[in-house]
Amino acid sequence: MDSISVTDRSAIQLAQLQGFVAVARHGTISAAAEALFVSQPALTARIQGLERAVDAELFTRGRHGSRPTEAGRAFLAYAERALTAVERGREAVAEVASGSGGRLTIGAAPAVSTYVLPSMLHRFQAVHPGVQLSVRSGHSEEVLEMVLREEVEIGLMRPIQHAEIISSLLYEDELVLVVHRGHPFASTAQIRMDQMATEHLILFDRTSSYHELTSALFRQAGIAPRGYLEVDNIDAAKRMVEQRLGIALLPRTSVGAEIGTGRLFPVEVVDMAPIRRQIVVARRRDAGRLGPAAVAFLRTLDDLRPEGERSLRFLA
Repeated sequence: MDSISVTDRSAIQLAQLQGFVAVARHGTISAAAEALFVSQPALTARIQGLERAVDAELFTRGRHGSRPTEAGRAFLAYAERALTAVERGREAVAEVASGSGGRLTIGAAPAVSTYVLPSMLHRFQAVHPGVQLSVRSGHSEEVLEMVLREEVEIGLMRPIQHAEIISSLLYEDELVLVVHRGHPFASTAQIRMDQMATEHLILFDRTSSYHELTSALFRQAGIAPRGYLEVDNIDAAKRMVEQRLGIALLPRTSVGAEIGTGRLFPVEVVDMAPIRRQIVVARRRDAGRLGPAAVAFLRTLDDLRPEGERSLRFLA
């Protein structure tokens, strides 16, 4: 066997490993062949081929059957491990094909990734626990670049027109005025816009579209609040309102918990047109078919929408 080449030694076949393990477990060629539904000569040929590949005799053959040699006993654990790995690989492929496994990478704007996406992913993972999830957060312009560079499969962001992107509306988020529990506005629950001129307005994240929406609202109404306090994220803005440092227009999806517990109070501005921002699901137009995990996620998102508004599946 000294003349066996390196190429021959590496040419180990799955059927050879299966045959080797079966003989080691059953003790005879005949019993192993019956278990594998192959003929004894075919199984013998597999064992001989494996012995040539590893350049060692793996069985001692006698009248009472076949017993692993010292080399065979040393090789057995690795052969079993290889067969287990192959089986797990097959299961992983099947999971990917069915959408119950694989990997899904999502890009999301901060307000989406913080306040909306967690509940979506909770529902998705309850049905698809084997999918490995990765979420990257950034402003919508950054999410757009992630989608264009194919760093994420899908992006959840505000609508941005781009020739290489297709998108579909996921939901609309409305800005709601919130105040602390002891604020005079909390007792009336309704105010006019000009009443906000006596208040400090808390603005968040100058680089986000929410900041521009809020600023534009006051410019167009010709109203200047008494003062401004700027912070860099929604959570900080909520804490500032709770600490009685001002009032804020915040996405309704971001303040549900605080309104529910009474830490913040929503106030209707009767003469203010609703301020809504759309959130879309976006992907590259030329990206081809989405992976099964992404398709399953889109189905989950679509199922959360009213029956007449379902339209995400065209993205798949």
